[in-house]
Amino acid sequence: MTATAFSGRDGSAALVATYVARLAREAAGFDASVGRQFAATALDLLALLIDERRGRFVSQAPETAAATLVRVQDHIRRHLCDPDMSPAGIAAAHFMSVRYLHKLFEQEGVTVGEWIRTQRLERCRRDLLRSPGHAAATVARRWGFVSPSHFSRAFRAA
Repeated sequence: MTATAFSGRDGSAALVATYVARLAREAAGFDASVGRQFAATALDLLALLIDERRGRFVSQAPETAAATLVRVQDHIRRHLCDPDMSPAGIAAAHFMSVRYLHKLFEQEGVTVGEWIRTQRLERCRRDLLRSPGHAAATVARRWGFVSPSHFSRAFRAA
């Protein structure tokens, strides 16, 4: 990248060029600590420009999206017992937008909520078959269902 010319006329390069040019004109008037902050920002902008040119911000390839979905699904499985688990919390844990999270699951033909409910129901079914003496409400609560009636409706629907 050191031998690459960037046109400062449009796009990200124009933004970085404008910032650096203005910084050079105004630098003498800044306190030393302020100047260091502006210089650090200039370096961050330049690094961002280089990353963009290297293709790091191209929309995710299908394989990357599939790998991300697997990581998210694993996270959900490990937190099924949390009744407060939500798409917003899941997205935050993976540093992605809620919209992108929904888009990942959309490719699977289900919503995030449907996938979570299916996983919870499967765990409940498994536990009830293994230990028929346990109360369904107790098992349901263990897997994140907040009320016995909600569990019953979901179980019957499934």
